[in-house]
Amino acid sequence: MENEVKLTKLAKCAGCGAKVGAGVLAQLLGDMKVRRDPNLLVGFDKSDDASVYKVTDDLALVQTVDFFPPIHDDPYTFGQIAATNALSDVYAMGGEPKLALNIMAVPKDMPAEAVHEILRGGYDKAYEAGAIITGGHSILDDEPKYGLAVTGFVHPDKVLTNSGAKPGDVLLLTKPLGIGVLTTAAKVGMASAESMARAVELMTTLNRAARDAMVKYRVHACTDVTGFSLMGHGLEMAQGSDVELRLDVGAIDLMPEAVELARIGILPEGMYRNRSFAEPYVDPGDTELCRQDVLYDPQTAGGLLIAVDPADAEPLLAELQGAVPSAQRIGTAEPYRGGKRIFLR
Repeated sequence: MENEVKLTKLAKCAGCGAKVGAGVLAQLLGDMKVRRDPNLLVGFDKSDDASVYKVTDDLALVQTVDFFPPIHDDPYTFGQIAATNALSDVYAMGGEPKLALNIMAVPKDMPAEAVHEILRGGYDKAYEAGAIITGGHSILDDEPKYGLAVTGFVHPDKVLTNSGAKPGDVLLLTKPLGIGVLTTAAKVGMASAESMARAVELMTTLNRAARDAMVKYRVHACTDVTGFSLMGHGLEMAQGSDVELRLDVGAIDLMPEAVELARIGILPEGMYRNRSFAEPYVDPGDTELCRQDVLYDPQTAGGLLIAVDPADAEPLLAELQGAVPSAQRIGTAEPYRGGKRIFLR
């Protein structure tokens, strides 16, 4: 199948790199009136990963939608990656995915077998997550796109948002960074087979184990690191929580080949959008430019950024080790002193 259909050649952007920039999105939503409802626990006004609506004292619905153009040439793999990415938003809120709907756009001349394989990849990954795909919607489009609208369950008192970090919290991350750089390089034949195999492994790994571990501890905030990069999503957490983040760049797992590719200027378009959004709020210290670039790199199906009470940081980190692709202690949240929001050291 991979030799028959080169999906990435049919799209201008790949994966979460196709997202509208965070700064542009904020402008588009800036004057929207937020309808007040006492049962709406989380809406779009906080730039969070999903909405949360309280149904009963013991049950709230988590709802999200995510779709994008192909990031891999193999249709089945693309379907898996897109589903993994969509399901991640529910995990980031501390929820469990339960129901999903397909969202698909396909060129009219795409082979039926390729369409079937995309859907099969999504179904298999949703079932791995314990969710049921119950239908969906498809349209014709010149560029293929696929994703899911996902509904999950969470206890109303245990919802995690990106705006609850407290001074003193320890910041943990659960996957390496560099996906956007590697997939951009792959489109021009400059990424090694080994690095791409690792990238696919990361993009098809659910954040389920990370979620299952973190809900046992005093986690104050969480977000998944996807298209807006570690810097963009970190900035949203810092602003929403009214804290500043101090990050130890040496402790952040940057995929080595991604760093080297960034050093020679192989960078996704989304990296520049993320820089434009977040860089005014970042003090880079003496961090090498290519490493900064990877910190602004749009991730597809990235890991969770977790702000946890310092007393629970080591036990949670220990539980994450071996359960997630890369358990990292990358910094702390500190009281906001005005000015920059993220400090790299």
